[in-house]
Amino acid sequence: MKLSPLRKDIIEYVNAHNLQKKWQKASLMFWKNIRHASLKTELLQPHWRGIYSFRIDQKYRALFFINDGIAEVFSITNHYKK
Repeated sequence: MKLSPLRKDIIEYVNAHNLQKKWQKASLMFWKNIRHASLKTELLQPHWRGIYSFRIDQKYRALFFINDGIAEVFSITNHYKK
């Protein structure tokens, strides 16, 4: 599935958390197969919102929605932050 380019603030987050290589690897897997086992792609609750996530690594997740067959990442989050 095609990913839209990341917004400037998300690129800054990726850079600030040293996720460049992990992002490249995860986004390539996503592009080749959105359901790749390593990504653990899932539709988040409540389902009607249409928000999905996929794993960048054990700690970070990319949140996205799909519009006209293109996935747009709107946030990268620390999965375990309290």
